[in-house]
Amino acid sequence: MERVAASLREKIMPAQQAAQFIKSQMTLAVSGFTNVSYPKAVPTALVQSGHARDLTLIVGAAVGDEIDGALVRAGLLKRRYGHQSNPDLRNAINGGSVLFSDIHISELPMNMNQKTGPRIDVAIVECTAVTEDGLYFGASAGSADAAVRNADKVIVEVNETLPMGLVGMHDIFDVGLPPHAKIIPINKASDRIGTPYMPCSPEKIAAIVLTREQEPAQKFKAITPATRKIGENVVQFIQKEIAEGRLPKNPGPIQSGVGSVGNAVLASLASSGFRGLSMYTEVMQDAAFGLLETGVLDFVSTSSVALCEDSRKRFYDHIEDFRSRIVIRPNEVSNHPEVIRRLGVIALNTPIEVDLYGNVNSTHIMGTKMMNGLGGSGDFARSGRISIFATESLAKNGLISCIVPIVSHVDQPEHDVAVVVTEQGIADLRWKAPRERAELLIENCAHPDYRPMLRNYYECACKNAAGKHTPHDLAKALSWHQRFLDTGTMKG
Repeated sequence: MERVAASLREKIMPAQQAAQFIKSQMTLAVSGFTNVSYPKAVPTALVQSGHARDLTLIVGAAVGDEIDGALVRAGLLKRRYGHQSNPDLRNAINGGSVLFSDIHISELPMNMNQKTGPRIDVAIVECTAVTEDGLYFGASAGSADAAVRNADKVIVEVNETLPMGLVGMHDIFDVGLPPHAKIIPINKASDRIGTPYMPCSPEKIAAIVLTREQEPAQKFKAITPATRKIGENVVQFIQKEIAEGRLPKNPGPIQSGVGSVGNAVLASLASSGFRGLSMYTEVMQDAAFGLLETGVLDFVSTSSVALCEDSRKRFYDHIEDFRSRIVIRPNEVSNHPEVIRRLGVIALNTPIEVDLYGNVNSTHIMGTKMMNGLGGSGDFARSGRISIFATESLAKNGLISCIVPIVSHVDQPEHDVAVVVTEQGIADLRWKAPRERAELLIENCAHPDYRPMLRNYYECACKNAAGKHTPHDLAKALSWHQRFLDTGTMKG
């Protein structure tokens, strides 16, 4: 297959020319997910010209600095939708100069398709190839299908550094609109139900830009003794569930959020004796790729292949060996509650903090400062067979406890949190009343440095609260967060 079909070559132009299709106050939707396969040349040209301002940007999840950083520094971005992780964008959001609307990953493409948000003027997508049938995406899908489907114009960046082996690795399925949305017929992670390309009429393509710009490889923090212990505790919990007959020997697909804790948990599976497992997740990161290489995993369904430099090289160099073991899906399918519930996915995500009753804050530092965004954690926590939240018990070298009296912001309520794991231990919150949850979280998950403080708060709340079902001392519930803001530590 040629990267650009002969009938479309007349649309090839420089990035600077393609960027002229973008005007001030437009809404752009771009491809990319966890900094993988996002467009680079046209956004860079847009920043260099500076002719289009007050832009609204819709992205499935975080994209690279050429977009989330450079557009902010140039003062071109007014509003951003979807998960992000760029420090300049984060600072702009928390400083109030960029408006940010956080949203479940599964709902972003759904809302785009239902046209509940702004009209999309231009979609910019990175592809491996483009034909008269449609677009063959790069190493992610994200919400690029919804972007193409709903945009007035499409600008395609064909990245000639991407291996042609990516062609055929995607599975694009149009769920459709309620009340006539389609059933998603996925009964196992490896099922393919759609097309390997995103249909797009040639008339909709305004420009094709040839590029050779690679995004930076992923960088993950090294596994520490604490994160290794968390991984061991999660594996111990799963093994106990199998031993007691609540999970089968092959426990079903696993989902893992991005980050060092998720990598540590997946790495622990390598020495656990498991073989032939599957993943149904939104991001395949390094540890999962290693498990696929060694046979611990035999199949991965994902929306993005996000790897460090060495792993990405192995993936690209041997891509034909992985074509039958990896499928890349759009977010509307990878994170769809229907599929997650049917497959019985074991969900593993990382919170910022957890309170005594199991409520989780995944997004806000001290209640007001956005970190990255909700991502897909809520999709999997609400619908998974078991919802596990795993975190170190301390942050900032012990100045912050990750187990607190009450979270400063709620993303996942206690009803969606089944198990909490830290390096200290495991709290199985299923079927537990609020006060039983508090006892487990204090004794099993909190760090010993903060355990007496949590116990003292809880006992005072039980004694003085008007309601004994979920006891709180409302005057002191957020005092830990206020103490940190005032003194730089939660310790009293």
